Amino acid sequence: MTSKASNLIVGATGAVGTQLTAYLAEKNVSFKALTREGAKQTSLIQYKGAEIVYGDLANMNSLKKALEGIKKVFLLTDSSEQAEFLQLNLVKAAKEEGVEHLVKLSQFAADPVSPVRFLRYHAVVEQKIAASGIPYTFLRPNLYMQGLLGFRKLISEQGLFFAPIGNARISLIDIRDIAMVAGEVLTGKGHENRIYDLTGPEAITHEEIAACFSEELGRPIRFINVGPDEMYQELIRFGFPQWQAAGLIEDYAHYARGEAAGVSAAVKTITGRSPRNFRTFAQDYASFF
Repeated sequence: MTSKASNLIVGATGAVGTQLTAYLAEKNVSFKALTREGAKQTSLIQYKGAEIVYGDLANMNSLKKALEGIKKVFLLTDSSEQAEFLQLNLVKAAKEEGVEHLVKLSQFAADPVSPVRFLRYHAVVEQKIAASGIPYTFLRPNLYMQGLLGFRKLISEQGLFFAPIGNARISLIDIRDIAMVAGEVLTGKGHENRIYDLTGPEAITHEEIAACFSEELGRPIRFINVGPDEMYQELIRFGFPQWQAAGLIEDYAHYARGEAAGVSAAVKTITGRSPRNFRTFAQDYASFF
């Protein structure tokens, strides 16, 4: 039977992708989710209108098969040394298969000459998409609030978290708002060839994050500013690959320079809803900490 789904979600089982697929399902929008053959079956099968298709971003033939009949693609991949290569494969396949709109999840301040490797690779992929002629939308979210879940054991057991960031302000964003924007862009009109910076409603310091946690969790939570080398060693101890750990240190240097403090109105403009502030995140995720 021929599928009616014309949206393909690449990265459907990650943090943002999971929220996006739930959002599309709530709106009764049919979609296909790309996954590797043999990958663990996902909860996507619970959604009416969801279809799992198999493909490998490193294999052009399987990608082109997965893209048959697809008009719109949401592109997100795991952070890895291969991310740029894999995403460019998808772009090439999408061009050959006549995809009409490519929505890429990028990163706030993406720039091909940035000292931050993640920002460079996102910018390279953006440039290739624009050059391909495929109508695009680049979503550039700032630091995820849910990134703090990586510290949940420390916060829960020791009442602290740390970062090499000093008093710099960051306009963190909740991934639920990123997913809502992505869903509206995929199902709406007028977003072609646009770039949207996605942020929360305020730029706050990590000291303010700790104070908010303290109030919402009902116990003292401390933020400890550390040096980049110390942070790098801790990331390695937590099991991060060296490449990713080094990239995260570059990210934090970018934050510490005050380059991620801008506040954008894009979430409300696109969705009609104000983005969640950090207090709302802390309340909603209190049980995790």
